[in-house]
Amino acid sequence: MFAVTATRAVPDAPLEGLALGEHPDPDPPDGWEVVEVRAAALNHHDLWTLRGVGIEPDRFPVVLGGDAAGVTADGREVVVHAVVVDGDHDGDETMAPGRSILSEVHDGTFADRVAVPARNLLPKPRGLSFAEAACLPVAYLTAYRMLFTRGRLRPGDRVLIQGAGGGVATALVLLATAGGLHVTVTSRDESKLQRAQELGAHTVVPSGERLPARVDAVMETVGEATWSHSLKALRPGGVVVVSGATSGPNPPADLNRVFFRQLEVVGSTMGTREELARVLRMVDATGMRPLIDDVLPMVEARDAFERLASGDVFGKLVLTR
Repeated sequence: MFAVTATRAVPDAPLEGLALGEHPDPDPPDGWEVVEVRAAALNHHDLWTLRGVGIEPDRFPVVLGGDAAGVTADGREVVVHAVVVDGDHDGDETMAPGRSILSEVHDGTFADRVAVPARNLLPKPRGLSFAEAACLPVAYLTAYRMLFTRGRLRPGDRVLIQGAGGGVATALVLLATAGGLHVTVTSRDESKLQRAQELGAHTVVPSGERLPARVDAVMETVGEATWSHSLKALRPGGVVVVSGATSGPNPPADLNRVFFRQLEVVGSTMGTREELARVLRMVDATGMRPLIDDVLPMVEARDAFERLASGDVFGKLVLTR
């Protein structure tokens, strides 16, 4: 079958390890199903894999991709949940020992076909295209868990989203506005601030500038560059939810501010199958649709990866078969 694979890790030039071509068909164990991929979306996780982050060296070559929507052998249209748990696990699968994301241990979704545990398949809502549905299992699931599970936000609460433009940040804006939150977004790029307003953000602020009002929660994916601003933006008792640190993982902690204002710092990673089901129901019920920057055939995956690596993206890049 055709597949997009990472053949090796090249930390400083990740696309040198990217290959397009033939790859063995999946051979699923008991309890797994093969899905014919109709659409799959890129995430920065795919670039990290090409850099060798989060993957063992002996796992190469591996099919990239975590997001996908497709069709099962018996004709069901499905969305693939990317968090894989080996064996039985009744609790939150993001906390399960040995859990992984597709393309870390098991081949991912950038291929004609992908094998996944049967429990990882959810029905695709009829109102969603395959391309739209393929955007949801990583970035939008991550955003949903940050806002509503870990952030515990409710309609009317105020949230700050640091760094407009990225896949998770865009998902945060769309899900937060659909969920009735008051949304403030920051960016260093004026055009990205304008796009965020078009998506429904109530307030946009250049990165680092004082907000008109403190917020109940901050969604933090940037790290060192925005950490101080995130803590200063919170009301007393507020929470900062962290799911990434693209600008660096070790900012000054500012513990005096944390304890004096009784702030919470909460980590968040991906999400559960049940949370993905809620995302699908929410998108279906509200009419909100994931923002797609571009759709390309999978044979043009290298062009998509080059755009993702350059940062010249607002929304999701989707590959189709």
